[in-house]
Amino acid sequence: MMPLTMAPNGERNMIKKVGGDANVRRHLENLGFVPGAYVSLVAQISGNVIVNIKDSRVALSREMAAKIMV
Repeated sequence: MMPLTMAPNGERNMIKKVGGDANVRRHLENLGFVPGAYVSLVAQISGNVIVNIKDSRVALSREMAAKIMV
């Protein structure tokens, strides 16, 4: 298991765990970041990340992305 921020660009990974406090987990869950979902890292720009999840592109801060374990 590794944080999403360390995943190679373009590689499809399954989410294993979402960390953080209850508010952070709820926010990420509403965006589709739940265990069992597939996510791929598109780009890392200025410390932020852009990911593909459920046919959508989502931008996350590096801190939020580090809470998503793949």
